[in-house]
Amino acid sequence: MNKKNYAFVIDQNRCIGCHACTVACKEEHEVPVGVFRTWVKHIEKGAFPQTSRHFGVLRCNHCDAAPCIDICPTHALYRRGDGIVDFDNARCIGCKSCMQACPYDALYIDPNSNTAAKCNFCAHRVEQDLNPACVIVCPTQAIIAGDLADPASNLSRIVAREKVSVRKPQKGTEPKVFYVGIEGDMLQPTRLVAQNSYVWTDRAADVKTREEFDPLETREIYDVSHSAPWGNRISTYLWTKSISAGALLVPAILRALSGRAGDLFTIVCPLIALCALVGTSLLLIFDLKRPDRFYYLITKPNLRSWVVLGTYVLMGYGALATAWLVTGVILGAVPNLVVWFTAAFAIGSACYSAFLFAQAKGRDFWQSPLFLWHLLLQALIAGASVVLLAGFAWAARFEMLHDCALILFAALLLSLAMVLAEIALPHATEDAALATRSLVKGQLRFQFWALAVGIGFAIPIVFSALYLFWRSSLWLAIASAILALAGLFCYENVWVKAGQVAPLS
Repeated sequence: MNKKNYAFVIDQNRCIGCHACTVACKEEHEVPVGVFRTWVKHIEKGAFPQTSRHFGVLRCNHCDAAPCIDICPTHALYRRGDGIVDFDNARCIGCKSCMQACPYDALYIDPNSNTAAKCNFCAHRVEQDLNPACVIVCPTQAIIAGDLADPASNLSRIVAREKVSVRKPQKGTEPKVFYVGIEGDMLQPTRLVAQNSYVWTDRAADVKTREEFDPLETREIYDVSHSAPWGNRISTYLWTKSISAGALLVPAILRALSGRAGDLFTIVCPLIALCALVGTSLLLIFDLKRPDRFYYLITKPNLRSWVVLGTYVLMGYGALATAWLVTGVILGAVPNLVVWFTAAFAIGSACYSAFLFAQAKGRDFWQSPLFLWHLLLQALIAGASVVLLAGFAWAARFEMLHDCALILFAALLLSLAMVLAEIALPHATEDAALATRSLVKGQLRFQFWALAVGIGFAIPIVFSALYLFWRSSLWLAIASAILALAGLFCYENVWVKAGQVAPLS
């Protein structure tokens, strides 16, 4: 007997956009106001009187290669034996990673439980050989549910007989919501132009100022709200993590190059690293919608998720940084073995986020193969800056300050070159190109050019060069360290925001 593999077919030739499926889903699952497990999107083409309106029923695709399952840190998302991707909200910690991994914008945070939720194919009904609520209520039988593994099922016959489409097949998720007769632009959300209007009325504040639309454009007439899941806490976490990792990585490099040590390296730097690591941990915990469940990362771990693996890396780095501090206080020196293990974990703690963001497959802008190297350079920038500032306050030797300034200058120069190269080179997808345009000439351009590039890279590079090569005042090196830290914070902020600019549905 074949294993079941449930799927949907949605015939948009039959759909009349009545939203009965949305209402039935809300009633069946007690979905709160403002969030949706399934919804009907409206788009419009042409100009009056030659206009057409098209509908698209959107929901979880119950993918055979679901990225939300891989990234979920606590196995809250899982695939059942019948192919349904189901959800256990008792295990969810509300990290919102699944929302970033899903290319279809299918998940949301339930405001009542503060856990993620989505369409579960009405699994409780399927178990009783009943159709999902949306199938039962559809007045035109536009929604068909069935077993894809059964060639005799109505759904399998439609998929075999009709020309069907799926959303974003290039993502490799093997989605199992098949569309018949759907308008092609509905499957490409970046092609749509949002209008300053509601479905049946204009927004009063925009009536007089709205520009005439281009009749050749495809206009988004109705969609549900999709807010960016990650905000300032995640960008700040990247910043504090860079400081924490760099605060011991840079001393390890300086020790290898010159052999110099002292209280600055043995006590002050590990204290800075540990304080920044505590801040990083708190930011991650309080960004969870269920921070009371943060320990599930240890007790219910999904070892395929880089949310979990990154937690282990940070724990290992914290233990080694503590060992660095303890041996420095007790022995007055740090053994080489502790230094090199700590440096290795510092690199890991700086760079593991590249693998975490790579699991966020819904966000093309974050899939850059250079992101790991960006993170390593950012740790060197942050580390050199804080060690330089601490060394200045600690009245460290000139040679040490000079070496820190040299690392800062080199890391800034390489990082700026990589940033400019990435925004100048062609992008693999329209989503990535749209995110880049938001940085270069869109809504984030001031924060990017003036704050991140200008204050964070260009000015510190000039100040560091003046100090290093023209023997200018040490205050220029101190100013470059302060500006580099401020600019790095701004860069992390715009980078996280830009990645979430492109619409997923």
